[in-house]
Parts: sequence; structure tokens; C-alpha cells
Amino acid sequence: MLKVLKSGFFMTIQDLGRFGHRDIGVPISGAMDVDSVKKANLLLENDPNAAVLEITMQGPTLQFEEPTAICLSGAHISATLNNVPIENYQVVQISKGDILSYGRLENGFRGYLAIKDGFQTPKVLGSRSQFIPVTKKKHVKDGEEIPYTKTDSYAPIISEVKIEDHFLGEELDVFKGPEFSLLSDQQLAAIFSKPFTVSKENNRMAYQLKELIPGHGHSMLTSGTLPGTIQFTPAGRLIILMKDGQTTGGYPRILQLSEAAINTLAQKKLGDTLSFKLL
Repeated sequence: MLKVLKSGFFMTIQDLGRFGHRDIGVPISGAMDVDSVKKANLLLENDPNAAVLEITMQGPTLQFEEPTAICLSGAHISATLNNVPIENYQVVQISKGDILSYGRLENGFRGYLAIKDGFQTPKVLGSRSQFIPVTKKKHVKDGEEIPYTKTDSYAPIISEVKIEDHFLGEELDVFKGPEFSLLSDQQLAAIFSKPFTVSKENNRMAYQLKELIPGHGHSMLTSGTLPGTIQFTPAGRLIILMKDGQTTGGYPRILQLSEAAINTLAQKKLGDTLSFKLL
């Protein structure tokens, strides 16, 4: 078991997502930054869908009750194992009783803790990803114990890699959305000629951008949406749906983020800037 001594700001269990249930209104959920999760699981020779801990902004304090191996990835949040600093993207051997502690956020917004063979919490609709009301809990709390498989010895093929952080850039690649043709020349210029700022309304459901563009009076039937769909409100607000976002919406879907852009946006926080590049 992994004992949660201190849970930090907002920590959840996530895998790659919950697929095949959007027709009944169930979001995909899953890790916000899939790229970081896949790289950590690859170093541990895990299944790509092995469950990890997604750690937002402020990290936890955790105690391992059985030997295993771990790998950190994603945002740079200073971390120590028994008070000895450890880095992202390196396999770290764990002994019984070891304590992993997180400190200051240095870069990015969401970090990941992968463990050998993944965390073994129950699956709900084919996924371990936490999302209320599908799962009983919204996030991990102080004092919880999270199951994992005991691993006495693990010799990785590759123990460490140097990764260029994909989230340092500000440019997000986007495709045309279903209602892209509704945009006027003035609105197009406003979207693609200036940077935008992440507002305080940002979470696993959606990111709202601070700056407004010229609004619209278009009405439409509620239609399907995906993670990365950019909705355009009549007031001129851009809302980017993320992994826990609703499965349908009534605002024009003007753009769609690429998968890489979703990973990048997942590492942005209040006040960070970004711009769009049409593919």
C-alpha cells in the first residue's frame, strides 16, 4: 500500500481514460498530460494504461509500505526520497518505509507519479480514473491507502532519460472545428493574431481564456464535444474543454486542439500565455 500522509492541493488517480461511454454522458477523464504519463510508464516497462497519480501544483507526502520502483514525470515539482532529491524521468528503487515528499513547483502545473505495474484501485467502466459521479471519490485525501503490487527487485532496461519539456512552448496547434465557417474575418484575426491568457477558471473540466474576441449571435443545437474542443460563447469567450469536460455543448465548436496541444495546455496555469496555430 501507498499511505498518503499529506495529499497536497489536488491529487487524483488517472489512467489513459474511460472510453466507450460518451453516449450516456460519461466523459473520457484520464490523465490531462498523456505524453508525460506514457513516458513514465515506458521507463517502468508498464502497460501504457497503467494508473498513475496526477499531482496538481502542490505535491503530497507519501509513504511506501512495500518495495517497488517509481518514476516521476510532467511538471517539475521538487521532490525528495528520504530527504534525498530525485528528478523526473528516472527509475527510482523503493524500499519498505521510504517517504516521498514534494516541495516547490518549479515549472508546469501537473506532475505524475508512476509505479511499477500501476496503482491497483478498482476499475469503474473500464478505467481507474477518478471522476464523480462515476467513481465514489473525486480525489485522493489525507490518510488514504492506495494499493500497488509489491516488487522486490526490478532492473530496468533504461533507468533514466533526458526529456525536453513539451509544455514550455506557448503555441497550440489547432484544427478547424465543425462551426469554424461561422467566424468572421474580424474574429479570425482576433484569434490568430494575439496571445491569450489562462484565466482563474481552469481545471480538469475546461480552461477559460481571459481575453474576449468579438462576440456572435449564432444559435445551434446541442452537439457532441471532445477534450480539446474550443467553444465560442456569444459574449466572445473562448472555452477549451479538457478531460473531464461535458460530452455535449450548445456553443459553436470553432477549433479543436491537437493531442499534443492538449498535453501542453494541461501544464498551463493562471496567468500563463498561449497562442493558436491553425494546421
